Amino acid sequence: MKNIEYIQAENILTSSGKFRIELGLGRMLDFMNIIGNPQDELNCIHVAGTNGKGSVCAILASILQSAGKKVGLYSSPHIFKYTERIKIFSPEENVGKEISDEDFARYVKKTTEISDKYNISLTEFEILTAVMFKYFYDKKVDVVVLETGLGGRFDATNIIKSNLCAIITHIDLDHTDRLGNTKDEISFEKAGIIKPNCPVVTSEGYEAIKDKADECNSLLVMTSPFVNASELALKGTYQQENLALALTAIHHVFPEIPEKTIIKGLHNVKHPCRFEFFESRMLVIDGAHNPNGARALRDSLDFYFPDKKRRFVFGCLNTKDYKKMMEILFSKGDEIYFYHYNHKQSVSVSELEKVCIFPSKEFKSLNDFSINQDTVTVICGSFYMISEVLKK
Repeated sequence: MKNIEYIQAENILTSSGKFRIELGLGRMLDFMNIIGNPQDELNCIHVAGTNGKGSVCAILASILQSAGKKVGLYSSPHIFKYTERIKIFSPEENVGKEISDEDFARYVKKTTEISDKYNISLTEFEILTAVMFKYFYDKKVDVVVLETGLGGRFDATNIIKSNLCAIITHIDLDHTDRLGNTKDEISFEKAGIIKPNCPVVTSEGYEAIKDKADECNSLLVMTSPFVNASELALKGTYQQENLALALTAIHHVFPEIPEKTIIKGLHNVKHPCRFEFFESRMLVIDGAHNPNGARALRDSLDFYFPDKKRRFVFGCLNTKDYKKMMEILFSKGDEIYFYHYNHKQSVSVSELEKVCIFPSKEFKSLNDFSINQDTVTVICGSFYMISEVLKK
């Protein structure tokens, strides 16, 4: 249940003046300077990439929590509430604890009051990022695991001057209107999180990443994506690469953490809606929202459910290559349901039906589906859609 203060904060963030994307560091730097630059006092592990950065962050937070550290985790997007994006993992607890509705509302209100006073027009993500830095500073966390929102070089999180480590996950074509039309151009934007004399871990050898590491005199650590993921609570064949990146970062930055503690952390990792399987309903929820994510989802379905029939509930933003995603995901004989959700860029059912080569229907409710062990239902295509579908 959302309280009144939280709803007011949510309304501020979703207002037409705030709910926009406007890359650049100037506004954030100006604002953070006014409130004393709390980000400069935090120890951050910074993670950028097209796919997998959220899983890498979740793995890191869980391992560090198991090692007795108080960890702040900043991630996006949220599924149900903004508070999901700002969590603290304390050693005495087994799960991350979201910022309370009351604290969230108070920090958002204070941030917007100050930014309005000084005529600094912060975006939704910039407000959230400013709230996060101040909240983690006030709570005296030991380490912040910091996920970029979009890109890296001009992302609001990139106002930090240094980091314990930068991690760059798998890179693919996404947000091409803002980050570039090639993987090389996109890798240049992601490499922007590399800081002077701070190590960077990646599994892909893009020249832009190598060049930035050289420019910053930063140790570049290349890791193999093939590791044993049997101890990892997260499922999905693509988690091997994410696990390799997280473990390499841990070994370089926190070499004192023993293997048994790392394994304990892997057992406790939770990352909702990333190949999340609910056996009682034979339901998989996955936030795949671009062709690379669709390929990873399809590979995982083939691996975990090779003999099951498949029923898809799919919706997508019109900024994504939804035609390519459907070509990857769907096969002859699949049940396909399309959903037009409450987002101004959600693709209409009629448009999805037009480009899909297989028969399909409009999605109404999960309760319309019979549950049996022969069929797995897959909800995918957009994080923005998932909460609506689950409520229905």
